[in-house]
Amino acid sequence: MRGKGYEEIAQHYPHPGWVEHDPNEIWSAVQVSARRALESASAKPRDVKAIGITNQRETLVLWDRRTLAPIAPAIVWQDRRTAGECARLREAGHEQLVHKTTGLVLDPYFTATKLAWALKNIEGAADAAAGTVDSWLIARLSAGRDHVTDASNASRTLLFDIERGAWSEEMAELFGVSLSNLPRVVDSSGHISDAGKGGLDRIEAPITGVAGDQQAALFGQACTTDGMAKNTYGTGSFVLMQTGGRRVASGSGMLTTVAWRRDAVLSYALEGSIFVTGAALQWLRDGLGIIGSAGEAGPVASSVPDADGVFLVPAFVGLGAPHWDPYARGTIVGLTRGTTRAHLVRAAVEAMAFQTRDVVEAMERDTGRPLTELRVDGGASVMDVLCQLQADLLGIPVRRPRQTETTALGAAFLAGLGAGVWTDRDLARLWKLDREFEPVMSRDQADDLQARWRQAVDRSLHWALPDNQ
Repeated sequence: MRGKGYEEIAQHYPHPGWVEHDPNEIWSAVQVSARRALESASAKPRDVKAIGITNQRETLVLWDRRTLAPIAPAIVWQDRRTAGECARLREAGHEQLVHKTTGLVLDPYFTATKLAWALKNIEGAADAAAGTVDSWLIARLSAGRDHVTDASNASRTLLFDIERGAWSEEMAELFGVSLSNLPRVVDSSGHISDAGKGGLDRIEAPITGVAGDQQAALFGQACTTDGMAKNTYGTGSFVLMQTGGRRVASGSGMLTTVAWRRDAVLSYALEGSIFVTGAALQWLRDGLGIIGSAGEAGPVASSVPDADGVFLVPAFVGLGAPHWDPYARGTIVGLTRGTTRAHLVRAAVEAMAFQTRDVVEAMERDTGRPLTELRVDGGASVMDVLCQLQADLLGIPVRRPRQTETTALGAAFLAGLGAGVWTDRDLARLWKLDREFEPVMSRDQADDLQARWRQAVDRSLHWALPDNQ
């Protein structure tokens, strides 16, 4: 890695269950980050050979095709405003068809019901360009010339037939949206578009890699062999297992998704989407003020040997895999007079590992094969206490790479491949191990902890009914 730039963006909560971003702020943050990355690398815009993009996948952005101005706030993947519509479609018996066609479940997490809501409630939505954040950024980078998305992002919309590898007219009709709003689907690596002068700090370079954040992390972890898996601990956590050309249908609440498309050939993955992990640390920082920064979480959690019987279920926006309950709500159980700030922080960290084990066990049931290692990345993976507990709960090695910003690394890998900077043979060499965590906890102790966690989850499930959520 030669240079790095970072700029945080604000989350907006206009109503309970609603989560929004400002698309212009996203674009501005990308521009600032690119400039800082060049500066930190002592590089010039002309030194950039290719651009890779990775992004929040299900977030919906709508913009004017001519002016490129957003017509409304972006509706974020965490947004729950369409929970009632998803319940209506489920009760009408559409879940099986949706799952068979898209590999996904009926949940407000995905883009289709967000777009349907926008068409009914946002003026000008019917004539606007619609897409996920990658499409928005490509439109801005290319000065509006290209309205495209890659197959990995398309597969997260509930509008993409993952067997045919194309938009589904049947799904569009079911959700009441038009395919004319949607971008053209392209490969994840290859010549996708071009950044024009002035779009990104004077960088003029081809855009040769695009993938949704979790698929990019899978690629960045060099999980290109059937059966390899990674977990990214970010705002949420996302476990992906590579299944190659096999489209594994889950009976355990997992998602079947496109990992990437290269040379018009689809690769698939199983995914377990955990909605809140790192966001729980943000809540401890911003909502409760018991830590001053997310970076404090590791040292504070390590200051106690365990959470002293406290379990925090961070169902702030419902629960994702394997439960898929949009009405679940956050719960803390096991509090005593002896509970301290450190125990609460530790419980938030431990929740990341407990939720991950629930997902991994579901994947093992679906594929019929045990996982032999888990590669980890994302901001929270720098915490040794988390990685060790994860290895203990799973009973397998947890491997952390030197470069934990693996999502960005995967976008760079795809872009470099698309631009001919390197070949597939280079990928294994480019991935570097930082540390391997071996399990030390007994299986009985691990199983007992997981059982107590699941008791806490039971308290969260169905906590709020649709009429009074």
